[in-house]
Amino acid sequence: MHVLVTGGAGYIGSVVAAELIESGQQVTVLDDLSSGHQDAVPSGARFVRGSIADADEAFAGEPVDAVIHLAAKSVVAESVASPQLYWANNVGGTLALAETMRRHSVKAIVFSSTAATYGEPAEVPIVETARTEPTNPYGASKLAVDHLLTSYANAHGFAAVSLRYFNVAGARITADAMAGERHTAETHLIPIALQVAAGERAELHITGVDYPTPDGSCIRDFIHVVDLADAHLRALEWTRTGGGQHLICNLGSGSGSSVREVADAVRRITGRPTPTVDAAKRPGDPAVLIASNERAKLDLGWQPTRSLEEMVTDAWTFAQRTARS
Repeated sequence: MHVLVTGGAGYIGSVVAAELIESGQQVTVLDDLSSGHQDAVPSGARFVRGSIADADEAFAGEPVDAVIHLAAKSVVAESVASPQLYWANNVGGTLALAETMRRHSVKAIVFSSTAATYGEPAEVPIVETARTEPTNPYGASKLAVDHLLTSYANAHGFAAVSLRYFNVAGARITADAMAGERHTAETHLIPIALQVAAGERAELHITGVDYPTPDGSCIRDFIHVVDLADAHLRALEWTRTGGGQHLICNLGSGSGSSVREVADAVRRITGRPTPTVDAAKRPGDPAVLIASNERAKLDLGWQPTRSLEEMVTDAWTFAQRTARS
């Protein structure tokens, strides 16, 4: 199978592309490098630098059989300040991509959606039938694409899977290659905590210490990036027989870890002090966000296998090796 991976020079995309190649698939990566890194594109993949809004070059040559679509703007604060970027890129760009797929008779797509489509949940664990009330333009743009894919499945026979991620962490470490998080402005908890351990930041801010949780800090659902990539490969297999259908699956552990537990894991694994400072809650931050992954288990045969400790260990290994390179 020839798979086009949009956003394949980014964190998750590069890991997905590498896992596809290891499984024997032919891979083309399309990325404009606005946030990705060309050296993250795995060996063996064809690379096309370009936009999802004008993707014909990526479909040139040997026919593409399916698309894994990870190219998107994904910073919540930026989406609030500049929503036009998110509607233009995430929604307008995906519409253009879907039309390019139609012109090339490609009707299988796996889409990188997000837990942000749910907003502040009424109940946890969150199931796919929960109400979708995103609280920012980023989540709203992803939800709009979910609706777009439903309509393309109904009208044009697309086989589509939307994977709603919760918190992704860790790195892919092999004997000859590795892929992990490299963000210009880091916003994710585990890499920030590791930066504190490495002495690159003075302290980790725990935003909210009086939540109704065992240790007062909020609880989030974390998933290892390699487990996440495995879900994409399983979703790709689902599209072989899913014509005219749109499947939406949460990807999470089904349990959670608090911010303080993450800080403790970083201290254990790095062996370094990781100072924390209690800080005010961020507006709109729920106490607990945990996914139900029962649908992914049932329909994709998927479940995560890697622990929080493995996520932190792999992320720390990646951070240390890239710091030395």
